[in-house]
Amino acid sequence: MPNDTPVIDCQVHAYDRNDESNYRAVLAGPATVTGEEMVAAMDAVGVDGALLISPFTIYGYDSSYCEGVAERFPDRFGLIAPFDPNSDTVAADVEAWAARPGVVGARIVLAFEGVDADHPGLAHVLEAGVRGGIPINVLCWGQLQILSELARRHPDTQIVIDHVGLQQPFQPPAPDEPWAEVDNVIALAQYDNVAIKISGACTLSHEPFPYPDIWPPLHRIFEAYTLERCLWGTDWTRATNLLTFEQGVEAFRVTETLSDDERATLMGGALQQIYGWTPGGSDAGG
Repeated sequence: MPNDTPVIDCQVHAYDRNDESNYRAVLAGPATVTGEEMVAAMDAVGVDGALLISPFTIYGYDSSYCEGVAERFPDRFGLIAPFDPNSDTVAADVEAWAARPGVVGARIVLAFEGVDADHPGLAHVLEAGVRGGIPINVLCWGQLQILSELARRHPDTQIVIDHVGLQQPFQPPAPDEPWAEVDNVIALAQYDNVAIKISGACTLSHEPFPYPDIWPPLHRIFEAYTLERCLWGTDWTRATNLLTFEQGVEAFRVTETLSDDERATLMGGALQQIYGWTPGGSDAGG
């Protein structure tokens, strides 16, 4: 990988503890992944920066813990938080969020919301993303048709599909047909405003490291979207029961199916363009 292209993970999480004492639910992952622990893990495997996503399973719409992490490590993390489409103030909330230092995006957890494409709150979030100049990340497994309609209606909004758009396991084994919906994922490439996170892809493998069976379907996605709209990531810590952080990084470094230039684009270059953020550099917000 060219030395001048940073390695940036498009999706990691951090939290102070993983229990049910005060939080919504227990996330698949370690007991804690503090900011310090996440940075140490990144340092150990040569990851320069990451997009820090407030874990919805634990904190819901309260992103304060990850905000504190990003404030302590502004050179390492760009910050993304989920927003509630049912909130009467969601448009103003997203715009205010976009103006904060370190913020690079907002998120809709479509897979868990039980809403359709006509829900006004979704339009409010997507339109606020345009006004705030930030991408809107969408967890949309099982809801690809809704996302297709939203992308069509909001062509000026930069939308980023989370986790390859596919249901991913929280523990082994991978689903029998993990790529069953890949044609529907590929169909979304018709919208120029849609990019896709290749995050957690290794958890869909039926083979051990370096997960050779993920590459044929991934290359179909790369061809449809072009690598300039594809963003590598580990989805650490959700993937912890299936592979190590190092394996999630190294699988993309050791594969011979990518050239050095393609690897650099996938593992950092495309993200810099889509989010306007680079580790240690200027951020998209504030």
